[in-house]
Amino acid sequence: MADVFDNSTNGQVDGGLDEDRLEEALKDLETWKTKVEKADDVKARLVLEKLEEDDIKTKAKQEMMACITKQEEYQKEFTESLQAVKEKILELGKRRQDLLDKLKRYQAQLEAKQAETTKLKQKFKIYVQIPDTEVKFTGHIVEEREDDSQPIRGVFAISQRPTVILQGGQALITFEEEKVASQILKIATCSVSCDNSRLDVKPKRIMMDPSVKLEVHLDVSRKGLCVSNVPPSMPEERMKDRLEMSFSRPSRGGGEVKSVQYNKNTGTGQITFLLPGVAESLALRGKYCVDLDSEVNVQVGPIYKYQLRKFQTFCGSSMRTILLDDIKDMGDEEDVQDYLEIHFQKPSNYGGEIECIKYISRGKALQAVFCEDMVETDN
Repeated sequence: MADVFDNSTNGQVDGGLDEDRLEEALKDLETWKTKVEKADDVKARLVLEKLEEDDIKTKAKQEMMACITKQEEYQKEFTESLQAVKEKILELGKRRQDLLDKLKRYQAQLEAKQAETTKLKQKFKIYVQIPDTEVKFTGHIVEEREDDSQPIRGVFAISQRPTVILQGGQALITFEEEKVASQILKIATCSVSCDNSRLDVKPKRIMMDPSVKLEVHLDVSRKGLCVSNVPPSMPEERMKDRLEMSFSRPSRGGGEVKSVQYNKNTGTGQITFLLPGVAESLALRGKYCVDLDSEVNVQVGPIYKYQLRKFQTFCGSSMRTILLDDIKDMGDEEDVQDYLEIHFQKPSNYGGEIECIKYISRGKALQAVFCEDMVETDN
């Protein structure tokens, strides 16, 4: 019985231990379930975070690809723009060079034109010594008015006769009719008989050297007299008084003085008389004696004003005169001139009556002067 009791007791004891262990196992199971649930929660959260990160990564990748695409487009546009700018720069450089070349050409043309202008200015300047010539004035006689204070007016027309330089080996022929000269000018070369040989000459139209025409309008004062070479020996006011007294003396040809002007720096002055005629007679003398510190002769002359009007330059070609060029020396000048005159007088050679002819041999030159029978061309 004792053994049975003991076994039952031990059985009770073992049964108690199993229950404790079961409870602990259940607790552990609950604990692990909780941990598993928490782990599942963590895992689910991590999966969600991973999915979100994948989405973010995908979007970032897409954005990066879009940026790369835009970068490539921008790079392409930049390359194209850079190429266009380079081409534009090259075009502008070429255009600049063209403009510089054109500027150089225009500057060269301008310098040539300026040189030509200077040459023409020099050519049209009149450098001529006009000789003393007796001039006969003709015109309507107009009764003098009572007002003698008006100046003496004169108009002088000056006309330069056209000229041409005749070089050696050339001849000028003036026909009586224009049509004869026109016929000869149509022939390129004329063959002139000279004893046992023939002489070839070339007819050419001549152009005159530029000439000028102008009018000089002159006003000479009736009461004014110009005084010069007055020595600066005293102050101006005192000098004016001395000049007035000297030119007021009728014994010396003077008269009543209206006013006196004097410039000490230039030694010149102007005397204005009250009545006309005095200044005219004194101006013809050229000299006048004045009383300064001593008697001094001063230069006197008329007071005048002049204007150049109707200035014209012109050149022209003669209608009846032709030039024969490339004439070889065949002997005496007069003989060659006779051969030319005989040839160009014959109607069979398209010639006609000759008014004038002049030939000079090589090595010489002369200036031919023409009358108004020519075609004028204004410059």
